[in-house]
Amino acid sequence: MPQWADYSTGERIKILRGREVRQSDLAEMTGLSIVTIQKAEQDKALTLPTLLAIAKGLSVDTSVILGQQAPRRAQAQGDRMMIRDLSRAVHDTAAGILPADVEVMSLDELQAVTDRCWELYWRGRYIEAGSVVAPFITAAAARLHDQPDGEQAPAWGALSDAYRIAGYVANLMGARDLAYSAIGHAQNAAERSADDMRVALVGSGRSWVYLRDARLPEALALAEKSAADIEPRFSRATPEQMTAYGSHVNFAAVVASRMGDKERAADFLSQSHAAGARMGREVRAHGTLFGPVSATTQAVGINVALGQTGKALALIDSIHDVSALTEAARNRYAMDKAMAQADARMWDASLDTLETALRAAPSWARHQTLPGVIVQKVGRASTARLRRVSELIGVSPGTQGFLPATAKTAL
Repeated sequence: MPQWADYSTGERIKILRGREVRQSDLAEMTGLSIVTIQKAEQDKALTLPTLLAIAKGLSVDTSVILGQQAPRRAQAQGDRMMIRDLSRAVHDTAAGILPADVEVMSLDELQAVTDRCWELYWRGRYIEAGSVVAPFITAAAARLHDQPDGEQAPAWGALSDAYRIAGYVANLMGARDLAYSAIGHAQNAAERSADDMRVALVGSGRSWVYLRDARLPEALALAEKSAADIEPRFSRATPEQMTAYGSHVNFAAVVASRMGDKERAADFLSQSHAAGARMGREVRAHGTLFGPVSATTQAVGINVALGQTGKALALIDSIHDVSALTEAARNRYAMDKAMAQADARMWDASLDTLETALRAAPSWARHQTLPGVIVQKVGRASTARLRRVSELIGVSPGTQGFLPATAKTAL
């Protein structure tokens, strides 16, 4: 299968443009003529000004167009535009730059937007969540600017929430620099909000950024500290406190499993299960959901990461209803279940689980890397089923590389 650098510059422009953006659309977006766009895609002429204009229009680095850096899989034009707008909102507000016509919203209105952003995020609608949080950041910054001195703590809290959501979206989309920046601003805002819970939540978010950046020891230390900082007395804890604590120890178990630390992961899982059992039901609070079902389903993925396939399958057999979970959590559980089945050489069962999840949540799935890993692992399944699943995620069976999602139809 061709690698990104194997295509010509014109072919790469055409791939990046994709089906949703016509040549006339790109011409309008860049201020160039259609003839200039056509010549660029035909490798007939590409001046530096044209290259820079097309890169800006497509929201990619020039290095991507020139083949020096591959685009992230599944990043369509809309994805890149959302990340660009989100980046501008984060950096401009952190520098104190606000639009002249920005609307100043009440704290109650900002809380409603916070809830909406988290709802979109946990439904797996990451592009929409990012599109909403960009103006949300600006509105929260305007509220802070409008607050009298001595009464700014609640506004700092709203701004911290906005930055944290931005960091989560950026991290999931692979925009690591933006994720670091957003979570850093979230931490500063959380500390000024005088809210220990927010500080711990941001700390856990930073730990997730570290995890995806392969900074595992730092991720584990921070995840453990964040959980310890908010550990409640079970006899007096509110459901909201237990939700935050349970989510934190669960994530600490995830990080420990990625490090292969079975003893530490088991300890965190024990605390997670205890918190879930104490709650008795799933509770949504502080931008997350936790309860006994969350504790058990996430334990499946943790045991898979530790190579404990038998334990993972035993947990899967004990899980009968995941309807209480968020859509994103259900989808992630399906991926972990498919991986456990693949590790157990249950090839067809693994692909059945994977295909069902991909068809149920195609928008969520295109931002995940695990489906491709599972396909590579499943080497002895039904050829027809393997081909169907491979087509859904844009990979070729038996290969380690893949084309961007639009490449198969753009050329």
